[in-house]
Amino acid sequence: MWYSNAEQFKGLNGYVINGVWYPRVTKILDVKAKPALDNFLREMENYASAEDVKNRSAAEGSLVHDIIEKLMVGSIVEVPPEIKPAVETFQRFNEERKIVFQPDFVERQILSLQHRYAGTVDALALVDGKFGVLDIKTSTGFYPEYNLQTAAYVSALQEFEVKRNFMLPRDIETRWILRINQHRICNRCGATLREKGGRSKVRNGKNRSGSCPDENHEWGSMVGDVELREFPYFYKDIKAFMAAKILWEWENDYWLRQIKYI
Repeated sequence: MWYSNAEQFKGLNGYVINGVWYPRVTKILDVKAKPALDNFLREMENYASAEDVKNRSAAEGSLVHDIIEKLMVGSIVEVPPEIKPAVETFQRFNEERKIVFQPDFVERQILSLQHRYAGTVDALALVDGKFGVLDIKTSTGFYPEYNLQTAAYVSALQEFEVKRNFMLPRDIETRWILRINQHRICNRCGATLREKGGRSKVRNGKNRSGSCPDENHEWGSMVGDVELREFPYFYKDIKAFMAAKILWEWENDYWLRQIKYI
C-alpha cells in the first residue's frame, strides 16, 4: 500500500501512546498471507462488493464484541435482535464455563516496550483457574493469524515493566480464542447458511452426500454457535510474530524512516 504522507502512514498503522508512536499488531499481521481472505475475494463479483461486505461484516462483528463485553462486566444491555441467537447461546455456554472477565482489562490498549508495538486486547479473563488473554472472533473457524495476534499480546503483557505499569492482578499464563457465530441449518440435509455483511454463504451442503440442491434447502431458525479454545503453547507463535514484524518493517522501511521509528 502507498501512503501520501507520513501522518497518513502513522494514522493507519499505529497508535500514539504517551507521545510515542507504536505499530499496531493487526497491521503488522497484514504482511502474512491469509488464504481464507483470498478465497473470499475470489468469490466476490468485484473489489467494491468485497469491501462493502468486509465493512458490514466488521460492523456486525464489533456489535457482537461490544454486547458480549458489556454483559461480561455486569452491564445491563439490550441485545439487538439480529445477534440475539449468538449472544443467548454464549450466555448459556458461559453458565457452564464461568468465564470471569477483568473489568479493567476489557478493550484495553496494551503495548510492548521491549519490541515496540501496541494493540487492543478484547479481554483478560480467568478460565478454569488460569489467567490470560481472551480474544473474541465472529468467524466460522480458527485461523493461524489469531495465534500470532494473541501471542503478541501475551508477550507484551509478560514484560516486567508492562506488568508493573498495568498493575496486573497476576501473571499471564495462557490465551483463548472465543469464537461466536450464528447460522441456519437445513432441516433436510444439515447444510449451514451463514448470513453476515449482507452476504449469504452455504457450507457443507454441496459436498455432503445426499445434500439438497440449492433451491430445495429448508432453512430452520437462526441458532448460535460458540466455541472456546485454549492455546497454551505460545513460544513458537511469539517467534513467528516477531519474524512477521521484521518483515513488515522491511516492507515499510521508507515510511518508518520518515517518522524516525527506525
